Amino acid sequence: MTRLRVHCFSISIDGYGAGPNQSLEQPLGLGGLSLHEWIFPTRTFHEMQGEEGGTTDRSDDFAARGFKNIGAWILGRNMFGPIRGAWPDEHWKGWWGDNPPYHVPVFVLTNHPRKSFSLEGGTTFHFVTTGIHAALQQATEAAHGKDIRLGGGVATIRQYLRAGLIDEMHVAMAPLVLGSGEHLFGDIDVCKLGYQCTEHVPTPDATHIVIAKTR
Repeated sequence: MTRLRVHCFSISIDGYGAGPNQSLEQPLGLGGLSLHEWIFPTRTFHEMQGEEGGTTDRSDDFAARGFKNIGAWILGRNMFGPIRGAWPDEHWKGWWGDNPPYHVPVFVLTNHPRKSFSLEGGTTFHFVTTGIHAALQQATEAAHGKDIRLGGGVATIRQYLRAGLIDEMHVAMAPLVLGSGEHLFGDIDVCKLGYQCTEHVPTPDATHIVIAKTR
């Protein structure tokens, strides 16, 4: 059965998944890049960059899980690019260049239509204007029995979480505070929605927490 999974989503101690003032120069907002320091040294991240080497510790174990048995991705529009409003043109192809690390169909939530296009390595971007349920249905069909990874950002994860559609969610809590930005769990009663913590692993650079829907 196809599951909807979140992996490697970094948050601050005070619960922010992105800092304020996001822009092309600061796509994760002020201070947001620091949330991800735990993943940069890992072998999995090095492989995503087409590089060799990297650590093979517990953090790498969590990073690697996010690519196992994934048949499709869902992204919010900000995870695809910094452009707001109607697409001025179709030149922007995403943050990762010509060979992004998805290698499967990717469904981008947006209010503005755009034609699908394919890049190297098996990644095809599709743009869904009919909401989170439609994106999940299309991704499920494209995944052919494999799971779907929900990449974010914060607002997109919150929509799926409120709807009780996420089956498993890995967050990496970085040892820092942001003070403001986009809060991940604010005003969402995850216990009432049936989620419980199923794994908790502290490491020097982040505390890895997995919550899953148990009912």
